[in-house]
Amino acid sequence: MQRIRPLYRSIHTSARAQAAPAPARAPYVRRTAVPVSAASRSVSASRPAVSTPTPVFDFPDVDDIPSPVSEIEDYANLAPSRSPNSSVEPSPPLAAFPNDSYKSLPTAPTTIAGEVYTDWTTSFSGLSQTPFSKEAAAELMKPLDPEDIEIKPDGLLYLPEIKYRRTLNLAFGPGGWGLAPRGETNVSEKIVSREWGLVCLGRLVSVARGEQEYFGPHGIPTATEAVKSNALMRCCKDLGIASELWDPKFIREYKEKHCVEVFAEHQMTKKKKKMWRKKNGPKLEYPYKEGK
Repeated sequence: MQRIRPLYRSIHTSARAQAAPAPARAPYVRRTAVPVSAASRSVSASRPAVSTPTPVFDFPDVDDIPSPVSEIEDYANLAPSRSPNSSVEPSPPLAAFPNDSYKSLPTAPTTIAGEVYTDWTTSFSGLSQTPFSKEAAAELMKPLDPEDIEIKPDGLLYLPEIKYRRTLNLAFGPGGWGLAPRGETNVSEKIVSREWGLVCLGRLVSVARGEQEYFGPHGIPTATEAVKSNALMRCCKDLGIASELWDPKFIREYKEKHCVEVFAEHQMTKKKKKMWRKKNGPKLEYPYKEGK
């Protein structure tokens, strides 16, 4: 009786045969004999063999190369020598973070050579030294034009900042005056302030602190610039510019002649309140609307 082989062996054997990688075939190369004629053999035999010359470089000897040490020493002699009695000590190399014993390099003054340096952050140079000329005083104390004065809705009279700058330019000339900071900028929760000094013709005239409110971190740069303008207007009070705006009698008379108080309604909240404006000026703008 014939023995029957189990079926699972043939199945596993066929699976292994399929999984085994096929042997790599060698690439096919066509080998065809190229006929060589007798003429080509005679031509190649008659040509002489061309020899390629070997490049030769002329390197200098070691003794002929100049030493760079001597050249460095020659240039070192041209450097100016430091006197042993010099008061400026060299700064030590920065091998670690600076501490209390670290000495920084000396700083040169920022002024032009030959001029006297004045630190306006602390100096009071020229304060009340001598009065300005009569021409400058006439421009500074000139009466205000009623058309130049503005009024805020809450009734505060003010002169635009550009009017102060124009008056200073007429009195001292462009470049004859300036503002010098007298301290760092103080930023609180809602107010930015800084102290500024007004310098005219090289003399300190007045010192004032400017203030400005702000409503977010993004408004601090704008408030810092407004602080400078506010300090300028306060400093100009000592020079007599727009001094009428600090006189209560002038304020009452100006409001009576040139201003009017009207009822205004807020368009969003519908709240009514009294607000000021100039008689010959435009009506209140949105969101307020004047009542009849």
